[in-house]
Amino acid sequence: MNQKLFSLEGKVALVTGGNSGLGRAMAIGLKAAGAKVNVTGRNPEKNESISKEIGDTEAVHLLDVRNEEDIEKTITNVVKKFGQLDILINNAGYVGIGSVLDLPLEDWNAVIGTHLTGSFLCARNAAKIMADRGNGGKIINIGSMYSIFGLSYITSYVSAKTGVLGLTRSLAVELAANNIQVNAILPGWHWTEMTKVMKDTPRDDEIRRKTPAGRWGTAEDLIGTAVFLSSSASDFVTGVSIPVDGGYSIAESLLYD
Repeated sequence: MNQKLFSLEGKVALVTGGNSGLGRAMAIGLKAAGAKVNVTGRNPEKNESISKEIGDTEAVHLLDVRNEEDIEKTITNVVKKFGQLDILINNAGYVGIGSVLDLPLEDWNAVIGTHLTGSFLCARNAAKIMADRGNGGKIINIGSMYSIFGLSYITSYVSAKTGVLGLTRSLAVELAANNIQVNAILPGWHWTEMTKVMKDTPRDDEIRRKTPAGRWGTAEDLIGTAVFLSSSASDFVTGVSIPVDGGYSIAESLLYD
């Protein structure tokens, strides 16, 4: 097998929400595969931490992906420094919890704006750079198992992540003419700062028992898929959504005692 298929040498990547959790792991993974990695985040302390890990303070950008003007400035700065942009991973997001019966519109808009509109705005601006340069590119949208399931009390999140699938397919069809592949990763249950509160709870055990792999995922479990979809190994793969969930989404019931 030609290992260069998976090399990201000479590529420039931007990972939104890349200062912690799943985004951080993917950013570090792309760097290990040879890419020059930029990340964005809204938390200055986390931004400072990731800048030390990737070894470049100028490659970490304070950004709220709901602000198109700031997105344009960020991508312009990336291109000014590195001369190009080849890979975009739309990972920024958060979960709003509350009953649909009294969910404030501003809370709905904040979640939809971050996950769905933010992904659209980043993709549109990145795709312009990729199309103008003429060398193609890769856009990876981060969905969720709740792109395909429903769940109470996170209606805005489920709606946004379901919308990410439609966005991925539509972008893939339109941007194929520019040799830009657009795909989605659907993470399952992975241990992160957000999910650690579930450790050693009945829900923790239930998730493990429903996952055919028999365990929770780690943030690092996403790296292989992210590198594949960022590399030339996936040049004929577009518009697909890949669950990285240990089989959670295909299991009908609890599998382990």
